Amino acid sequence: MSLLGELYGPFFDGHNWLTVIESGQDWLIILSLVLIECLLSVDNAIVLAAQTRVLPTLKEQEESLFYGIWGSYLFRFLIIGIGTFLINFWEIKVLGAIYLMYLSYRFFKNQLTGQHHRRQRKSRAAGLTGRKRFWAVVAQIEFIDIVFSIDSVLASLAVSSNPVIVLIGGCIGIACMRGVAEIIMRLMRKIPELEPMAYVLIFLIAIKLFLTIPMIDIEIPSGQFGIFIVGVFIATFIVHFIRNPKGKGEQPQVKEDDNDDRSHR
Repeated sequence: MSLLGELYGPFFDGHNWLTVIESGQDWLIILSLVLIECLLSVDNAIVLAAQTRVLPTLKEQEESLFYGIWGSYLFRFLIIGIGTFLINFWEIKVLGAIYLMYLSYRFFKNQLTGQHHRRQRKSRAAGLTGRKRFWAVVAQIEFIDIVFSIDSVLASLAVSSNPVIVLIGGCIGIACMRGVAEIIMRLMRKIPELEPMAYVLIFLIAIKLFLTIPMIDIEIPSGQFGIFIVGVFIATFIVHFIRNPKGKGEQPQVKEDDNDDRSHR
């Protein structure tokens, strides 16, 4: 109990919260932590947006992100308390990297065998009976957040040792990251080329994550990787508009999903 009090006591200290809220300097630190969280969460947003695509309707995709964000807040609270021990959890990174590689492999295998669109139609026909698939996606979102939170929490604790400041910055950053994931998710529905591009990036993200384990210890700067991701997105948009000069995308599918949503209400 004394260890729990030492790890999580600052979260329940009202004076600590009041000091942070009233301090302009602490809010500047929180702003810097939000920026760090957003930079480190670009990878996460891409993976989440790709994961939600297995759900048949836009409503379910947005709902899975909604449930996922609350799980992320709870996990972030727990993980900040034991942040000093996270450096020993490199096994989670290995499992996460393997899992992301598997996601990429499964997607392209289904594309080559022609199973991807059949699986989407089957999901769409299942309607409300597909809640098991929905909760499986939510669970995947939580697992992915655990994997990617390690770097974010460690980077934040390096900036500030006050767990309340780290928690506030992390929670604001999570909300921003989920917003980015939703934007990417919507773009994927309009620009089909973004989905295979996302799974190529997921494979590269898995390699990037694996390289950070202590035995290898190669860190690719988040800023440089973020610029690379932006470049890949721009290239994908260019390819799309070359292939579809009149702006034809997946608009009919969005309307179909909207009709599905209305029928479920």
